[in-house]
Amino acid sequence: MRPITMRRLARISLLIAAAVAIAAPVVAQQYPARTVKIVVPFGPGGPADIYARVLGHELSEILKQSFVVENKPGAGGTIGADVVAKAAPDGHTLLMMSNTLTTNETLLTKKPYALMRDLTAVAPVNSSDLVMAVSPSLPAKTVQELIAYAKANPGKLSYASAGPGTPYNLAGELFKTMTGTDILHVPYKNSGDARSAVIGGHVQIMFDAVTAMKGQIDAGQVRALATTGLTRSAVLPNVPTVNEAGVPGYEATIWLGIMAPTGTPKEIIDRLNLEIGKIIARPAIREAWAKQGAVPMTMTPAAFATFLKGDIDKWAKVIEKAGLKVQ
Repeated sequence: MRPITMRRLARISLLIAAAVAIAAPVVAQQYPARTVKIVVPFGPGGPADIYARVLGHELSEILKQSFVVENKPGAGGTIGADVVAKAAPDGHTLLMMSNTLTTNETLLTKKPYALMRDLTAVAPVNSSDLVMAVSPSLPAKTVQELIAYAKANPGKLSYASAGPGTPYNLAGELFKTMTGTDILHVPYKNSGDARSAVIGGHVQIMFDAVTAMKGQIDAGQVRALATTGLTRSAVLPNVPTVNEAGVPGYEATIWLGIMAPTGTPKEIIDRLNLEIGKIIARPAIREAWAKQGAVPMTMTPAAFATFLKGDIDKWAKVIEKAGLKVQ
């Protein structure tokens, strides 16, 4: 056997590097080699499911391979996320995730996976504002009046949510934290039940998806005090944001994004990011989503990873201060 000299070792290293450089574009060009599953860790009919199907259809057309949606709900999204975390890192199993999974990093300490360790950021998809809606029986007509009323009547107001740890719950807790108010959280099994409770006057407040509550707002069944983005919602343009209504810096949205198992080749991640970015930049897509209150989001994979880490940290502070726990 020939001894490995420094010169020969250097030559071998160059050959390996050249092979990798040649293989990388080939991997991206050959992807996808078979059907791609987009796992939605929530039930059918919700925002994650709806937008996953839109992306799946468009990606199928572009990449000439089937992208199918597979719903795997349960345990606050952790069942579906764990399926993807344990899948082969070849780009053929993707996760449509929401900010429920970033809050789970703090709420659920015994998960079988860690979001930023076992999954890698691919691309954000869109974000949607919530609306702070109140029962017509509540005398407050503005956010400032609500804050004043809550401080004058500590513990007497209540807000409904679809359950502990949901974006609706955390939007309420962030509001309490930033305003120093004492408002009782009343969790329900789902958004529909929580919405009905506010309409019926059983609780006074709810942070709900803009599109889900707009019909009730238009019908006068509830009153919209503010929306939760940093800019006004195109769906409710005459309603101020919580931020501009007197709580500077307040922001609580629902957003969606795509992740893949850690170890998925960078070339595949970059290809998916590029194509998803093209899809959500289409005028027809943007127009349709605007009517639903959804704003397209575009970032590089690295920027999206930074965004995810920031979201985990943001809500960890809120969860800690509120003392939230999920049994």
